Amino acid sequence: MTQTATVKIKRFNPDVDKKPYWQSFKINMTPETTVLSTLEDIKANQDGSLTFRRSCRHAICGSCAMMINRKNTLVCTKPLAETLNKKGEVTIEPLPYLPVIKDLVVDRTVFWEQYERVKPWLVPPTETPDKEFRVLPEEVATLENAETCIMCGACYSACPVVAGNKRYIGPHALLKALLRVMDPRDTIPRERLEIVSTTDGSYRCHMVLNCIDACPKGLDPAKAIARLANLGLRMNTVEADRIERQKNLIAIDEIPVQ
Repeated sequence: MTQTATVKIKRFNPDVDKKPYWQSFKINMTPETTVLSTLEDIKANQDGSLTFRRSCRHAICGSCAMMINRKNTLVCTKPLAETLNKKGEVTIEPLPYLPVIKDLVVDRTVFWEQYERVKPWLVPPTETPDKEFRVLPEEVATLENAETCIMCGACYSACPVVAGNKRYIGPHALLKALLRVMDPRDTIPRERLEIVSTTDGSYRCHMVLNCIDACPKGLDPAKAIARLANLGLRMNTVEADRIERQKNLIAIDEIPVQ
């Protein structure tokens, strides 16, 4: 069974347009139609100049984050039927607070620069085990939240602090910073906390919580930021605890195979 929907897309090509404008498209949809498949249908059959990003189609790559009905989300797994208002209409815009390259594609340069700023890579001990570090289950549990983040940018471009301060590290990078600060294998927790414990980092968050609403993975960057702010007040303790923990990181007895 098919149904007709009106898709209103915010268009802008900075090479030829003086300002953004709205363009409406009529499409036929089924219950299985997603917002991404709708965009692909429009590009293939109505306007080949429509520009957007997409890749995996499984909410893993994070490339198709956009604003649907004024809310940031991923379009690849979003059923079109769930987005329509009573008139059968939906609005699609690029992520806010980021420069538009064309149509629904934004320039994420500053997003990635802030991510790199927190040194998201692991800095392990000089001494490494023959097989693997023996990390405890409860330690792994503290990392899973940040591990699930796919870096789609939805939380970053929903943050009102980002809107007014491009120096702000942002919820995505702070979430990843906590991942490394809490990782028992990492050797520079103090250095990491010094980077984020500033007025451009964890102390700048206003706890508006837009990042929670925007996250398509149901994560809580605000909670991570609050924890970083707390840890930043006791860097010496965090550093001492890490040094002590790493004395046993490799020496933990092997778990017997049943």
